[in-house]
Amino acid sequence: MIHPYNYVTPKEALSIIESNTRVFIHGSVCTPIFLLQELAKESDRLQHVELVSITLKGDLEIIKPEYNDSFHINSLFVSGPIRTAVAEGRADFIPVFLSDIPYLFTSRTLELDTAIVQVSPPDAHGYCSLGVSVDIARAAVDCARQTIALVNPLMPRTHGDGMIHTDRFTKMVFHNSPLPEESYSSKVGKTELLIGKHIADMIDDGSTLQMGIGTIPDAVLSFLNNHKNLGVHTEMLSDGIIDLVEKDVINNKNKCKHPNKTVTSFAIGTKKLYDYVNDNSSFNFLDIAYVNNPHVIRQNPKVIAINSAIEVDLTGQVCADSIGDYQYSGIGGQLDFMRGAALSAGGKPIIALNSRTAKGIPRIVPYLREGAGVVTTRGHVHYVVTEYGVAFLFGKNLRQRAKQMIDIAHPDDREMLMKYCFERFKMFITD
Repeated sequence: MIHPYNYVTPKEALSIIESNTRVFIHGSVCTPIFLLQELAKESDRLQHVELVSITLKGDLEIIKPEYNDSFHINSLFVSGPIRTAVAEGRADFIPVFLSDIPYLFTSRTLELDTAIVQVSPPDAHGYCSLGVSVDIARAAVDCARQTIALVNPLMPRTHGDGMIHTDRFTKMVFHNSPLPEESYSSKVGKTELLIGKHIADMIDDGSTLQMGIGTIPDAVLSFLNNHKNLGVHTEMLSDGIIDLVEKDVINNKNKCKHPNKTVTSFAIGTKKLYDYVNDNSSFNFLDIAYVNNPHVIRQNPKVIAINSAIEVDLTGQVCADSIGDYQYSGIGGQLDFMRGAALSAGGKPIIALNSRTAKGIPRIVPYLREGAGVVTTRGHVHYVVTEYGVAFLFGKNLRQRAKQMIDIAHPDDREMLMKYCFERFKMFITD
């Protein structure tokens, strides 16, 4: 049956938003950039509209200082477009596990008046898909009093939890726009390849992988061509898995949860990835409260969780969301997967980072910078990997941890770190 659809202008759709209300904005590459630009034009009639989102993409007019009285961003995960606004006090950040965000909505802790989402066109039965960003958007649509859908024919139709019937949408706007693309494969350098090789050597056949986007995940994937029967249960995925799926390296046959399916919550990559997951029933895009639940994660065999950090101190404390008190990102799902992997039979929770920044600043440090946020505690950390090797911290005392961390620090930083250890532990650490 073919359903008729009453698409409206952006102005008519956005007219349902009122002052002093809270609006959810679909995130990642599903950021409804077109409607946000149009929403900025409504600033004369709107006051104190709170915008709630995770990662946002694109050059967003609405973030500029001149719109401060009309719109205020309350971010659940700080991303590039809003970092300056957060640093200047024009936007706010809510520290929260990604897996807990749906509960913020369902419990009405953050009560949503309106949700703005970007979706695929309806199928013959009237169902649209939340595309490549199901994550927290599923719960937002379920909880919001009203929903505005930006229908984009270039949005992939994904299988899983993202199906929403057009009857659920208060207003629908049709707009054709390519999704933002990101690729890191060309940025993988010698250092990342060394880290990738260390981690690949830690991965057994039959393992279940969790990894995000970036140079280190891409480097790890490049070394897995000779592995067998790998599975994927991950918060997000990128282009790097396509080649391994096509070679049957990733086939998900050994997974206990969703065998034969690649499970994710959102995807960020290039058009190649978006085309690959489009109507591909071997991929399940599921609600983040489920995907990132450590109880679910632990049920798969040999979970390998690979996560990054901004800096790690000698005791294993991981700062992954801020540079000192400068809010760079958010808590996300790192701890969910670190704990889930630790509880999985044969699992390995891994923090991976270059020993120094591109500017030569140490990332293995005596103590975290003032104001830094601890995303993953030293009690949760098992493995830390740099280009200089692997530190295994689980079950180690503070002195033993310091020795392990110094061994994988940049050689030019080790003397400084040893001096700190002498001051702290009153002895030089030799083993």
